[in-house]
Amino acid sequence: MLGEFKAFIARGNVLDLAVGVIIGAAFGKIVSSLTDDVIMPVIGFITGGVDFSNQYTVLSGEVPAGATLAAAREAGATVIGWGSFVTAVVNFLILAFVIFLIVRQANRVFPKPAAAPSGPSEVELLTEIRDALRK
Repeated sequence: MLGEFKAFIARGNVLDLAVGVIIGAAFGKIVSSLTDDVIMPVIGFITGGVDFSNQYTVLSGEVPAGATLAAAREAGATVIGWGSFVTAVVNFLILAFVIFLIVRQANRVFPKPAAAPSGPSEVELLTEIRDALRK
């Protein structure tokens, strides 16, 4: 069993996947920083100074006016943190777009090998056999 495990780990796909996961996690942090520190403040400026990370809707409980999302949760209120959700959606869209660009570029750099030339179709072969038998 240990030998099978070593063979599994030594396969190139597993190592490629491990490297991809590590790079993906680091890239995710970069995208989160880009969203939280650059994009969302610009969107907040455009929308009149709204800080989306602290936007929420109170479902039940008492929350002091102007309280942050963390303060509202500490007060025991049931809240929907929709601002955090908006930020997560923006993170996802940025990450998905960047991955799309990377895959698109990789497909241009490493084109798929041309398909092997196909021979005649089954119908064409049967037609040739029929014609040969008629002669």
